[in-house]
Amino acid sequence: MNTQRNLLAGLLLFVAIPFISAQEKAQMVVNADLGIETINRHIYGQFSEHLGRCIYDGLWVGEDSKIPNTNGVRNDIIAALKHINIPNLRWPGGCFADEYHWRDGIGPRDQRPKMVNTHWGGVTEDNSFGTHEFLNLCEELGTEPYICGNMGSGSVEEMSKWVEYITFDGESPMAKLRKQNGREKPWKVQFWGVGNENWGCGGNMSPEGYAENYRRYATYCRNYGTNHLFKIAGGPNVDDYNWTSTLMKNIPGHMMNGISLHYYTFADSWTNKGNATGFDDNEYFRTIENAAHIEELIERHTAIMDQYDPEKRLGLIIDEWGAWYNVEPGTNPGFLYQQNTLRDALLAGVSLNIFHKHCDRVKMANIAQMVNVLQAMILTEGEKMILTPTYHVFDMYKVHQDATLLPIEVKCSNYERLGRSLPAVSASASKDKNGAIHISLVNIDPANDIEISCAVRGTNAANVSNAQIITGENVRACNTFDKPENVRLANFKGAKYKNGELTVKIPAKSLVTIELK
Repeated sequence: MNTQRNLLAGLLLFVAIPFISAQEKAQMVVNADLGIETINRHIYGQFSEHLGRCIYDGLWVGEDSKIPNTNGVRNDIIAALKHINIPNLRWPGGCFADEYHWRDGIGPRDQRPKMVNTHWGGVTEDNSFGTHEFLNLCEELGTEPYICGNMGSGSVEEMSKWVEYITFDGESPMAKLRKQNGREKPWKVQFWGVGNENWGCGGNMSPEGYAENYRRYATYCRNYGTNHLFKIAGGPNVDDYNWTSTLMKNIPGHMMNGISLHYYTFADSWTNKGNATGFDDNEYFRTIENAAHIEELIERHTAIMDQYDPEKRLGLIIDEWGAWYNVEPGTNPGFLYQQNTLRDALLAGVSLNIFHKHCDRVKMANIAQMVNVLQAMILTEGEKMILTPTYHVFDMYKVHQDATLLPIEVKCSNYERLGRSLPAVSASASKDKNGAIHISLVNIDPANDIEISCAVRGTNAANVSNAQIITGENVRACNTFDKPENVRLANFKGAKYKNGELTVKIPAKSLVTIELK
């Protein structure tokens, strides 16, 4: 058992203290009038790479498909993504970004050259989903595009002209080419990544080499008219703190707006990631434990950034995160197709609560990935489509987008296994622009229900106006094409509120969000 307490505004925490009684209980305080920081909606960003069946045979079916579509993108996917209010969408990669040459993906589709996707499965792609298709999709979804430019195999000129092609509203060769390809007015693009994983698949660079290249590339990524780029430097791999320090030291602050961080959760290790289904209780514990490790990474990278940027002008951009398991048997190992269980929903809730807690520095995050790849929102099979348990977490948690983070205090028992322990309850609270308070709770304990007594201070809220739950028969429960609603969002009846006291009976292995008005 352990105790952690922090009442500073803008922080969330998990705290564990011993209880004499064998009954699982927890105490909590929400300070509804002390919020300072805003939970940036872009923490709920998505990621669509040219990888496996994410784009082709996923969201993109082409305009001639029998599957109902809008400009070649599946209507059911568009509707599902609109429902969860995705704030931004990252594309075209990932590792793929540093071998993607954007001019191959514009113009008449039947004249576009084919390419081999050497990173993911060695398949041949016809470039039918390119710049216009992606940006038109973002407009359809009402989401902001996040484009990752090619530093690894592309030139400064190529990246510079891509920015001009997309955003310049005037007379220029690139603007003329865009108009010839059917788009008169430029698009608005704010988020621009200058390379991806350049310590690895993006060129195997040293941090010093990347910083020097970044300054060159970023110089020529211009702001045209009213379009102002939010430039994101390719940050460290997991715990490479030297990479972060070198970038902060060698790239002038005015040349970048954020630094990326990538972190994937495995049940075991990089060489043996564990299975998406059929895992045992020890694997479940290790997976949640590994997911929670991202908090240490955020804190340590933030401490380095604080030395150079104490005003926190730069954002920490966690633009690849989520669970990565062994691929499903019989599928292309380069496609990274995996099932998605209640374990992944709990993992997502714990991760999002951590991002909320550190929203003074974490300004964006992009779960990997949106369709048919890794910890996906959506899985497709021909005309069929299912929503994963992780999708339902993003649906439940959308109430926190752009809300004010509320400081909380939690005391709970531990979930123990393998001689180690984790706080059984992960929590987050926020207040939206209309004054509604939302409290999200995750009980990671797969066997024990927990009764939470929560004092809500500094509010005139009168009652529980809404409450939702995500749970399942066990942590291995998943949605299949035959049974697509094994794990879903449902109404929750286990919350009571009176005179500033909220009582919640949260079942084992579940996520709950409660609204107070």
